[in-house]
Parts: sequence; structure tokens; C-alpha cells
Amino acid sequence: MIECNSANLFDLPDAAFDSERADILAHGKNVRVERIISRGQTSGWYDQSEAEFVALLEGEAEIEFENGKRVYLRKGGTLLLRPHEKHRVAFTSAEPPCIWLCVFFNADDI
Repeated sequence: MIECNSANLFDLPDAAFDSERADILAHGKNVRVERIISRGQTSGWYDQSEAEFVALLEGEAEIEFENGKRVYLRKGGTLLLRPHEKHRVAFTSAEPPCIWLCVFFNADDI
């Protein structure tokens, strides 16, 4: 069964925050949908066991892969991250903040 929380993707929190903010919008046994807000934050390296489909709804960002490849995203950009594809967030815009819609799912055959 999938549980879902009602939310407006573009409503931003009033308070300032130092790290990314992630809100789970829906989740089930094999899927999780999150809205993530970044305001200039970067990340360490991720090595996820699940696949992640990313849509950048607002802002600009750059994803760096372990092999040195970089992908620049701007508003409307999408990216599919495969399981165990090491990556990190190398840049996010502060103004406008980045609003990410991320779908995490099990994907053994992609």
C-alpha cells in the first residue's frame, strides 16, 4: 500500500536551514517520492542501492559522478541515477533555491 501526504511542491519553509531539507511525499514497499530543497548546499558521495529519478523543478544544480562526468541541470531538467552509480551534488543555486522531485525505486533491470 502506498501512503501519500498532500503538499504543494513550491511552498518553501519560512525558516533558514543549513542542510538540505527532504520531505517524503509518498512511499510504499518499493518506491519513495521526496521533495528536496537545497539552498547552496553540496553533498558527499552517494552509493545508493536503489535507482533514483530526479526532476529539478526550480533552480540550477550540478551532479558529479565518480568517473569525473558532470551533469548540469536547470529548471525542468531530469536525470536517472542507477543503483550504485556513485555521485554527489557538486553545486546548487541558493537563489532561486533548488526544488527537487526525487523518485527512489528498486530497479534491478535498468
